[in-house]
Amino acid sequence: MFLGEYNHSVDSKGRISLPIKFRDQLSQPFYITRGMEDCLFIYDQEEWMRMDEKIRKLRLTAKAARGFSRLFYAGAMEVSLDKQGRFVIPPHLRSYAGIENDAVIVGVSDRIEVWAKEAWTSYMDSDAMDYDELTESLNATDTDL
Repeated sequence: MFLGEYNHSVDSKGRISLPIKFRDQLSQPFYITRGMEDCLFIYDQEEWMRMDEKIRKLRLTAKAARGFSRLFYAGAMEVSLDKQGRFVIPPHLRSYAGIENDAVIVGVSDRIEVWAKEAWTSYMDSDAMDYDELTESLNATDTDL
């Protein structure tokens, strides 16, 4: 399980260090792709296969399903850590997420998210992150927290 929030710098070649706590948990190679809210999602091999299975079950006749699968797979890359525990964020994904110099790496249970530092700060400061309101909204569905 991936947990925590870590600040890291991205070098001129697009390399970023993966937090030590995540390195042992993440299979090699792993997968990085576009995420929601302009961040990047990282999946280990097992979780990538689970996501692939779910996406393959979407109805091909549904326009939203086709669009989602295109965005998800077209941006995806298989990557590995180097000896220093770094990986390269491909240029098209850095551009998508607005990642230039500083990034925040966030553990979110079964995946890792990579955010541009400014975007993460803005997201966390936004009304979208009102903990009480989010909890009430989830309870209004069928999830009990």
